[in-house]
Amino acid sequence: MIRDTGRVLLDYIPYGEDLPDEIRAAVETDADKVTDLHVWQLGPGQHAAIAVIRSASPLSLSAYRAKLAHIHDLSHMTIEIEGPLA
Repeated sequence: MIRDTGRVLLDYIPYGEDLPDEIRAAVETDADKVTDLHVWQLGPGQHAAIAVIRSASPLSLSAYRAKLAHIHDLSHMTIEIEGPLA
């Protein structure tokens, strides 16, 4: 039980799981970079993620969510958008 709950609390992604790569591929462009990403399993086939996106020309939150809509294993997504570095 400790091993299973610890995996949820510690951003554990099983070996071979490509969900972080899928998220990055869906969001990143020349202008948008994922600078921080945490993904964890909520249950079988269900994951949550928190991403920080740095962008020179930020899109709306709904636009980023639309880019991720095809990822069915992603049940919950929190997105933080940062502008370019000064």
